[in-house]
Amino acid sequence: MNVIDRLIALFCDRGTGAYFGESVTETEHALQCAYLAEQSGAGRELIAAALLHDVGHLLHGFGEDVAGRGFDAHHEEVGAEWLRRHFRPVVVDPVRLHVDAKRYLCAVEPEYADGLSPASRTSLRLQGGPMAEVEVRGFESEPHFRAAIAVRRWDDAAKVPGLPVPDLEHYRAVLETVMRTPEAA
Repeated sequence: MNVIDRLIALFCDRGTGAYFGESVTETEHALQCAYLAEQSGAGRELIAAALLHDVGHLLHGFGEDVAGRGFDAHHEEVGAEWLRRHFRPVVVDPVRLHVDAKRYLCAVEPEYADGLSPASRTSLRLQGGPMAEVEVRGFESEPHFRAAIAVRRWDDAAKVPGLPVPDLEHYRAVLETVMRTPEAA
């Protein structure tokens, strides 16, 4: 099975349960995030990152209620580590950084935290809360930090029950074009 088929199977097999504290499933959330990226005119790499940003939740095996049980499964790191073998950094880095983007936005835009869902507020506490100034500077030095912020904003908005969006197959061609080439692996 190729990697794209594996990803689609992962979403179909493990992404159908409730997304912790939200009114959508993990797969619905991913599809909405990718759709929002697509509607904003984002490039293929960023659309792929939006679709795959929470794939670590499907890989870590702790269940979607992990934050409700009081610990951080570091899904962004789990997902990025797995994706790194198959996709270029322009896709992987926004996935790796999307949790830090939430912490960053809470630090530089204090009103941003007011708009977080209750589940996102719970996970924010477990993920370290708003960044300190030194962390802000470090985050801003990341090559793909702006892409991570874009993914984060779509992530926050991608929680609408029943929103009609394209299915996983719609994104197959996008994923195929942003994969690592054998020379780059």
